[in-house]
Amino acid sequence: MALLRILSCLAFVSAAYGCGVPAFTPVITGYSRIVNGEEAVPHSWPWQVSLQDQTGFHFCGGSLVNEWWVVSAAHCNVMTYHRVVLGEHDRSSNAEPIQTMKIDKVFKHQQYSPFTISNDILLIKLASPAKLNAHVSPVCLAESSDNFSGGMRCVTTGWGLTKYNAPDTPAILQQASLPLLTNDDCKRFWGSKITDVMICAGASGVSSCMGDSGGPLVCQKDNAWTLVGIVSWGSGMCSTSTPAVYARVTVLRSWMDGIIAAN
Repeated sequence: MALLRILSCLAFVSAAYGCGVPAFTPVITGYSRIVNGEEAVPHSWPWQVSLQDQTGFHFCGGSLVNEWWVVSAAHCNVMTYHRVVLGEHDRSSNAEPIQTMKIDKVFKHQQYSPFTISNDILLIKLASPAKLNAHVSPVCLAESSDNFSGGMRCVTTGWGLTKYNAPDTPAILQQASLPLLTNDDCKRFWGSKITDVMICAGASGVSSCMGDSGGPLVCQKDNAWTLVGIVSWGSGMCSTSTPAVYARVTVLRSWMDGIIAAN
C-alpha cells in the first residue's frame, strides 16, 4: 500500500511538473526587442539554471532536462567543483528558495572542437536529484526528427551581459524573443563556420551575450517549450544585427540520450 502511495505521488509530480510547461506563464512582449531583452516574469522559465563557481560567480547558463541532468555548452568548461543553482530569478536576492546542487559527473561531447566550436554541448549529472516544484521543472527536448523552420519565433534566456562592455551581468533573469534562421541564411553572416550541428537565431535587434553561454533557446511545440538550441557563440560585440549561434539539439539529441541512458 505504501509503495502504491509513493508511485501515485511520483506520477502526480511528473504530471504536475511535466516538461516545457511553466507553473508561471511567461509574458513575452518582445516577440520584438541578453541585449535589448526584457526582464522575465519570475520563475516563468523554471528549467533555467545558473552555473556558478565556488565564490557564487555566475559564468554560464544551462537547462534542466530531468531531476538528475542539466545540459549546457562544452565551452563553459564545467568542473565537478562548480555548482548548479536551480529556481533562481534575482541573483541579488537571498530570499529565493533556490536549490544549490553539487555535480557528480560532467560529460563533454567527445567531438567538441574549441576551434570550430562544433558539438558545443555537455551534460551535467547532479549528485542528488532536483526537487521539482513550481520554480524548478524540466524543459522538453527537441526530437531528432523535429524540424524548426527559419522565421519561427523562439525565446532565449539568461543572466548574460546586456551590453558587450557592461561592467557586470544583470541580477534579474532576462529574456529575448528572436526568429530562427535557416543555416543558408546564417551562412550569409558567418560563412563556412556554420555546420549542421549549429542553429542560428536573431539578427533582429536582440542577441545573446557573454554569460548567456550554455543557456536555452526554446521554441513552442505542441504547447510545450522545447529546447532547440544551446547558446554557443556569436559576435564579440553581441551585435543585434548579427545572428547568434546555438548548438542544434535535434542533431545532438541521440548523443544526449546515449549519455543519459548509460549513466
